[in-house]
Amino acid sequence: MAILSVFSLTSLLSFFCGLLAFVGARKHLLNTLLSLEFIMLSIFWFMSSIIVNFGGDCYFLLFFLTLAACEGALGLALLVSIVRSHGNDNFSSFSVLQC
Repeated sequence: MAILSVFSLTSLLSFFCGLLAFVGARKHLLNTLLSLEFIMLSIFWFMSSIIVNFGGDCYFLLFFLTLAACEGALGLALLVSIVRSHGNDNFSSFSVLQC
């Protein structure tokens, strides 16, 4: 049970670090996408430690990993689209009237 608490505490700490990076990195879309992927990785780590220690099925973890991969692919597609249309990924250069 002590191992479970160490893994849970570590994954929650990494989740809050990723959340802090997500809130702090407002200027570039690539930084926000990387922090979102870090948040998804820490949630996956937390869920896998909970499910494995309590003897649950790992199929939900595969489903979650599939959704995380789709989220990453969609984010990269949006990044490529924005870079092609605007030339960079700065949020400060975007205008509400142009997009």
